[in-house]
Amino acid sequence: MHCQSCVQKITDALKGLADDVQVTLNPPRAVVRGDMLPDLAALNATIAIAGNYTLKKELAAPQPISAPNIEEEQKSWLATSYPLLLIIGLISIVSLKGASGLHGWMLHFMAGFFLVFSFFKLLDLRGFRDAYATYDLLAKRWNSYGYVYPFLELGLGLAFLFQYELLFALYFSIALMGFSSLGVIQTLREKRKIRCACLGTVLNLPMSTITLLEDLGMVCMSVLMLLAMYST
Repeated sequence: MHCQSCVQKITDALKGLADDVQVTLNPPRAVVRGDMLPDLAALNATIAIAGNYTLKKELAAPQPISAPNIEEEQKSWLATSYPLLLIIGLISIVSLKGASGLHGWMLHFMAGFFLVFSFFKLLDLRGFRDAYATYDLLAKRWNSYGYVYPFLELGLGLAFLFQYELLFALYFSIALMGFSSLGVIQTLREKRKIRCACLGTVLNLPMSTITLLEDLGMVCMSVLMLLAMYST
């Protein structure tokens, strides 16, 4: 369209096909509304009689993306992480029973942590294996490691519970959890949205910084207990 005459010609041509016709020159646009509108080909055939005009369907303009609601994100994070936080919180409270100072509490906590977390993994061993292989560095290369890992945690839990070969258990805990944290760190750096296998497949938990804090927390506790043992 070049002038108001073009606008009028197209408007007159379309009036018989639609209940409401609005044609503008700037921008060059025709808005046609009606209950029984013909298709685009029929509309073009009609306005072709008025002159060398062609209608093209206009794509809807993209809607602006609203800024994320921080409060909703926090609620979502708490909702998904609640089972994990609840379990860790309960283990922390139970570990106070009979604990002689910080050293005793850490010993009880590590026993409870490894026993509870291995329990959830053992409920669905195959499911854990598949989930763990999505981010653990060793499980990616050797899939069967997912079958072995829960029993390693179970062994550590029993060792801390009965205080059996504590020196070896502490060193092994540092090696096991330290290596496990490497896969978690890589996943978090890549910002991959995957399932966390720390509680097996019974609970659907997303991979987050809490997973990393779990692993590194066990490493830190083991180091502190080793330092305490060597200082006495």
